[in-house]
Amino acid sequence: MQGGKPDHGWSWWYLLLLAQFIPALWVPFYNSAEPYWIGLPFFYWFQLGWIFVSMIITAVVYYGTEPR
Repeated sequence: MQGGKPDHGWSWWYLLLLAQFIPALWVPFYNSAEPYWIGLPFFYWFQLGWIFVSMIITAVVYYGTEPR
């Protein structure tokens, strides 16, 4: 930050945000019913788990790019 202007430039951290979409958009990777976990097919618990992974990745990127 120079001269009171915020620096909103591009950062390598943002590649992590892009990387979190690759497994979610590659449906053949998780398009199966087995293995089951607590009665849920793999398709559902993978998507639910990916929500928490994405939340963690987003927090890491946020704190990695937040000016101190």
